[in-house]
Amino acid sequence: MDLITITRALRRAVRPLRFGGEVALVYNPLDYAWRPHTQYLERYGGAPKEVLLVGMNPGPHGMVQTGVPFGQIAAVRDWLGIEAPVGKPVREHPGRPVLGFACTRSEVSGARFWGWARARFDRPEAFFARFFVHNYCPLAFFAESGRNLTPDKLPAVDRERLFAPCDRALLETVRVLRPELVVGLGAFAERRARVALPEPRPRLGRILHPSPASPAANRGWAREAERALRALGVALP
Repeated sequence: MDLITITRALRRAVRPLRFGGEVALVYNPLDYAWRPHTQYLERYGGAPKEVLLVGMNPGPHGMVQTGVPFGQIAAVRDWLGIEAPVGKPVREHPGRPVLGFACTRSEVSGARFWGWARARFDRPEAFFARFFVHNYCPLAFFAESGRNLTPDKLPAVDRERLFAPCDRALLETVRVLRPELVVGLGAFAERRARVALPEPRPRLGRILHPSPASPAANRGWAREAERALRALGVALP
């Protein structure tokens, strides 16, 4: 078992799912942005890892565009060294176009996250020698208006169908990478890790999500994230 095999299985499992409530369109970057995503897994997904960082799901100007978690264009292309052709979702909202690496919008969460990693570790190889970043859910959801919808806002029956393969993929990822610590970026990811990972399991924790919707993150996300990581026993350079 390796990360590409796990991700292929997750891609197959979520592909036929349909969603109600406010969901009008669903984007699956594991389909149309598979090439840069596999570059990410192949280049940086070697085991073992000290810390597995778990995000929620793709952001409209991040993984939706690049196939990489928190995938702000400049960080993915210029720091991670990943760039590949990106296709289109089956249905595309006119206000949420997928432009791949030609996208000119910057994802704030990704700029904050990878900006911190670059400032602290300098080279991506130094960061990924100890850390890996995995998005719990691979799908992005949009309302008819184009508003971004997060997985926790889905109808209960849809969450159950979606979370089962996502839980399985997270568990298999942990078994491959053998981290000492699994850290949710935000409360949602931490909760899902606690459900998906049975005992015995790695230590679990949480740091602040770098979203601009979080006032605390806007006051200094890197400082708060480092404080939380150190409290969890993670030594930082």
